[in-house]
Amino acid sequence: MSDVIDTAQTQSELILEHQIRQATQKTSLPTRTHCIDCDEPIPLLRQQKVTGCQRCVACQTDFEKQNLRGV
Repeated sequence: MSDVIDTAQTQSELILEHQIRQATQKTSLPTRTHCIDCDEPIPLLRQQKVTGCQRCVACQTDFEKQNLRGV
């Protein structure tokens, strides 16, 4: 039984490390002034704080939800 738990823990740690790397990795995409999905302006503060942002908050939220579901 402990082998299954150890394996799950190791897998969980690897996934977390991957997610941290992805979140902190610098993007080479330029920051956009308008969302690539809805073409609404992206607030200046978001442009300054999120390097390489491509979507407004609402569209980014939808995009991440779809990716979590595997859509």
